Amino acid sequence: MPAQRNQTLHVFELLRENQRLARIRYSSEVSSTTLEQLRHLTEAFAVSLKVGDVLFLDGRWYVTHTGLLRLARRKRCRGISVEAVDALCEPTAGRYVLKATVHPYRSSSGFDGYGDADPSNVAPLVRGAEMRVAETRAVNRALRKAYGVGICSVEELGAHGTVSEGSAEARKRPQSSNGNCWATGPRVRDRLCQLIRQHQLDGELVKAYAIDFCGVKSLREATRAQVENFVGHLADWAERDRNALLCQLNSFFRVKEGQQQKVDGAA
Repeated sequence: MPAQRNQTLHVFELLRENQRLARIRYSSEVSSTTLEQLRHLTEAFAVSLKVGDVLFLDGRWYVTHTGLLRLARRKRCRGISVEAVDALCEPTAGRYVLKATVHPYRSSSGFDGYGDADPSNVAPLVRGAEMRVAETRAVNRALRKAYGVGICSVEELGAHGTVSEGSAEARKRPQSSNGNCWATGPRVRDRLCQLIRQHQLDGELVKAYAIDFCGVKSLREATRAQVENFVGHLADWAERDRNALLCQLNSFFRVKEGQQQKVDGAA
C-alpha cells in the first residue's frame, strides 16, 4: 500500500508539472482539451514534458523516441531486436525498411513494427542517415504496440513538421530580432523569438547557451527534440528567475566577444 500511495503521489506531482510547463511553453496554443489529453498521457504512461517524453506540434501531442525508451525501461522491457527487410530496401536510392520486435516480458512472442525512410520523407538535416531513421521509426512503432501508446511518435512524421528550404513558407518564416535564423521548425523558432523579445534577452548569448545545452558544435546539428527541450527549459527559467537566467547567459559573453574579435581581425 505505501508503494502504491507513493506512485499515486508521483503521478500527481508529475501531472502538475506537465500542465504548468504546457501553459508556459505553448501559452495560447493549449486548451482545456489539450490539457485533458496531457492528463491522460501522464496518468497512463507517466510521461514527462520536462525531459522531452512528449511534444506538442500543430495542435496535437506526440510521443518521442526518448519517451518510448523511458517507458520501456520503467516497464522492464525484456528486449528489442531490429532487422532489415531486404526485399524492400534500395541502398543506392537511400530507401530502407526495417522491422523491429519488442518483447515486453519474458514469455512474450513479441510485438512487431515496421519503419521506412528515404530522402523524400526525412528532414534535410538527416539526409544520408535514412537507415537509422527507419530503425528509430520501426522501434517506435513496435514500442507503441507493445505498451498501448495510441498517439504517433514525432519521429514517424515525414520531415518532423518542417518545410522545404526553398518553399514560399520557408521564405516567410520570421527571424529573431538580431537576424538569426536557426535550423528548426517555424513553431519552435517563433516561440524562441517570442521568449527573446518578451524577456529582453541577447539573441547571440541565447544561441551560445543553446549550443552548450544541446551538446552540439552548431545548432544545425541539433535535433528538433533537443531544441524543443531547450526552448521549454529557457521559458521555464525565464518565468521563475530571470536574473539567474541572465547570469547564466552572461557566462557565454566571452564566446560572443571571441567571435566578434575574429570578425574584426578578418576585416
